[in-house]
Amino acid sequence: MPGKLYIVPTPVGNLEDMTPRAVRILSEADLILAEDTRTSAPLLKRFGISTPMVAHHKFNEHSTVNSLADRIAAGETIALISDAGTPGISDPGFMLSRRCREMDIPVETLPGPTALIPALVNSGLPIDRFCFEGFLPQKKGRRTRLEELAQETRTFAIYESPLRLVKTLGELAEVCGNDRPASVSREISKVHDSTVRGSLAELAQYFSVNNPRGEIVIIVGGKPEPPKSEHRNKYKDSVK
Repeated sequence: MPGKLYIVPTPVGNLEDMTPRAVRILSEADLILAEDTRTSAPLLKRFGISTPMVAHHKFNEHSTVNSLADRIAAGETIALISDAGTPGISDPGFMLSRRCREMDIPVETLPGPTALIPALVNSGLPIDRFCFEGFLPQKKGRRTRLEELAQETRTFAIYESPLRLVKTLGELAEVCGNDRPASVSREISKVHDSTVRGSLAELAQYFSVNNPRGEIVIIVGGKPEPPKSEHRNKYKDSVK
């Protein structure tokens, strides 16, 4: 009988966000796969978890995914964690999850911490519909992706590093317009948790003189849809 792969979210900052169920699953698993064992070791120690742990990251997942899936198929229970948040969301996890599903191995994802949802809610922008972009390409395809996002009518979210934040805000202002509403959240659930709201141009200016630190989530309002009367006028013009 096959074992199971558990996808286990871990706190993005405040350790009080660790759930009792996450602690139990990690304690009962045969093996924990961690994005960086040095980062995860203090977390496991804090909660008294002594389960063996090995590294599973973007540099080795291609070569280990099949052997790990075979171990789960043979009956082992393996838990996957990332440095912070939910594995698979801009972190390793997708490849192993996909391989397990291809082999009909049970995969269970625990609900838990992620920087995305608090940043969306904090933004004050419409989030009944939204788009998650993750990290933008650093070079090839970056401009094309930005221009595509400029046409997105839903609120969209981008993960960014503090070193690239001002550059990215400036590029977004260029393609979306200086006045497009946005917010920047950083250090979610940590001591210096903060969200700054304003137009893209205002945010670019603010962070050019206020050096950002920590994990960053940019939320940008979608492109305003044309008034219904404009839709009707375009339709009339097309049938003349």
